[in-house]
Parts: sequence; C-alpha cells; structure tokens
Amino acid sequence: MNVTAPGLTRATGISAVVAGLLFVIIQPIHPPDTLASVTTTAWAAIHYLTIAMTVLFVIGIAGIYTRQMKEAGWLGLAGFVALSLGLLLTAAFVFVEAFIEPLLVTSSPGFVEGLLGIVEGHPSEVDLGALPTLWSVSGALVLGGCILFGIATFRARVLPRWAATVFAAGIVVSAPIAAVLQAPRLTAMPIGLGLAWMGYALWSERRTHAAAAPAGALPHPDPSAAA
Repeated sequence: MNVTAPGLTRATGISAVVAGLLFVIIQPIHPPDTLASVTTTAWAAIHYLTIAMTVLFVIGIAGIYTRQMKEAGWLGLAGFVALSLGLLLTAAFVFVEAFIEPLLVTSSPGFVEGLLGIVEGHPSEVDLGALPTLWSVSGALVLGGCILFGIATFRARVLPRWAATVFAAGIVVSAPIAAVLQAPRLTAMPIGLGLAWMGYALWSERRTHAAAAPAGALPHPDPSAAA
C-alpha cells in the first residue's frame, strides 16, 4: 500500500472523529470541580482522556485545514492557529489537573481550590499569578478559533457546510439552554459534534474515491505520451 500525502490527510479524519466523540462524552460525565473529586479514579480517568482528546483534536483540525488550505484562505489559517494555540494551552492546564493537583491536595489545598476556581470562574484566595489570565486566553482562543475555522470551512465548500455551521455556531446557540440547565459544559458539545462530522467527511473521501474506481480498471493512456 502506497502512503500518500492526501491519504494521510484523509486519515487524520479518524483523529477528528475520535476527538469529537470524546469531547461530547466527557462533558456530561466530568466530575465536579471540587477538592474531593481531585483524588478520585474518575477524575484521573477523565483528565487522561481529555489529554488524549486534545492531542487528537489538534491532529484532526490540522488534517481538515490541510485538505481545504487554498479554499479556506487567510480566515482558515487564522482559525487554525488560534484554535491550535488554545488547545495547547488547555492541554497544559489539563496536565496540571491530572498529575499535579492530586499531589497537592494534602499539602496545599488552598492552591488546588484556587486552580479549580479558575475553571468555574470563582475568585481565588491564593495568588495564582498569571494562571487565571492564561486560562481566559486559552478559552478565548478556542472559542474564537472554532468560530473562525468553522466560518472558513463553511465558505470553502470542501466539507459539509452543516458540519461547519454546528462547529462554529453551535456553542452560541446552546449557551442559553446550558444556562437554564445550569450545565455550562454542555455548551461545548456542539463543537465535538461538528468536529466528528467534519472528520467523518474527510475520512470518507477515501472510500468514496475508491468506490468510484472499478476494481482492476486500467488507467487510460495519455496519447501525448507517445509523441
């Protein structure tokens, strides 16, 4: 089997599908951001999955961007860069939640509660330096990146436009519903659905192209080659 650049690009669609589904699944089962949760098995498992999801997310959008690079233009590039930076910053925070916070629960509970408060938007009694600002920046980059990247994908007309719409606008539409239900994490679910949809479309291009070519068909010779 020959490995080609277009084939690798389409294969990244699988990463986008897995990342999108994990993004959806993680939101409703995420443990409460409380001190008692930090040392539980559920906390560790969810944050290990979140780290994996973030890595796959970056790989997935890299493949999607590569597939539509020319059509997406500068808006696609801006969305891709912003979203990638936001995801990398988020991964750093998740790493702290998964591996550092459990070690500090006993010795520095106030510091851990301050870190947990960043996620919930609660003020901290401990000086956390630039961490709250970095968290806000990461959230703004992810949200802004999703909107820009989704709009660019919609305009590019390479992947399904409805998938791009869900990815870009779903979080805005779902925010009022999540506010009523007092479940802010649910606002992230449309992003995951849109990502999985775009990833499936990217991956399925390989199957579509393969099905279009009959088995054993020989390429037509180029008359000019014999000249």
